[in-house]
Amino acid sequence: MSWGAELSVVLATIPGMVTVDLIRAVALALPRTTEHLTRDRVKFRVGSIVYVSVSPDETSMGFGFPKEERAALIKAEPEKFFMPRPSDERYRWVQAWLAALDEEETRELVIEAWRMCVPKKISALVP
Repeated sequence: MSWGAELSVVLATIPGMVTVDLIRAVALALPRTTEHLTRDRVKFRVGSIVYVSVSPDETSMGFGFPKEERAALIKAEPEKFFMPRPSDERYRWVQAWLAALDEEETRELVIEAWRMCVPKKISALVP
């Protein structure tokens, strides 16, 4: 079974709204991902690079996103996406309210953030 097929099976078993459990299911199905709890935040990493972080209250998530595209994303959907805190603005990072996301969009955001952290050869394993 391919990574994409495994991921589809996992997602098919999780109905409803976006939660940390959905994010975990998507992230941990991706090659080289590890989960960490740091300062009450669930974080998913490839090596030492964090690509998704869930807020302590589980209402928002931060994720890797191209810095040059960040302003346009936030401007297009300000009710859904927002800037990271000022100390994190220098990173390729954006935030999203979990209540505003659907499962498919969350899956895409997590996978694309992961792609920014892995070699192209590994990225090609996931459709």
